[in-house]
Amino acid sequence: MSHRALQLRLGIGAILAAAFLVIHAIPNWVSSPSNVRNIVLSPLFWPYILGGLTGLVGLGLVVAGWRAAPEAGPVNEAIDDAGAGVVRLVVFAAMMAVTFWALPYLGMVWVSMLAFVALAFLVRTRHPATAVVCAVIVPLILYAFFAHVASVAIPQGELVRLP
Repeated sequence: MSHRALQLRLGIGAILAAAFLVIHAIPNWVSSPSNVRNIVLSPLFWPYILGGLTGLVGLGLVVAGWRAAPEAGPVNEAIDDAGAGVVRLVVFAAMMAVTFWALPYLGMVWVSMLAFVALAFLVRTRHPATAVVCAVIVPLILYAFFAHVASVAIPQGELVRLP
């Protein structure tokens, strides 16, 4: 499959997924009390934001696919060693088990940082420095928002606590 075809298919899929979310899934499956004063704290707000962003990303992929020049060859080369994929899958399952085990001891913020870094290096990211920075900054920003702005309790660990 060419790069252009891949972009178009992914974009159309994202647009269809966003349409399904916004038109059917969120209104029918996400319940929200009528007395929520702050719109950001409503259970409907963030699903609609994610649905809208998914549609925008899909639209961007479709536009990028239309603008791309058609290519003759495939996007990726064939994988010689299929066993490496199975090993990565087993390691990923072990990482999930360790993450589940470590949550009560270290807390959600620290465990999510470690899990993100481990996953980034498991899939051999091309941007390891960016992955490490994002692994630290994103959980801290989410913690700061939910704990200090939205007043939602984030699970803290027995060994490490955040302010």
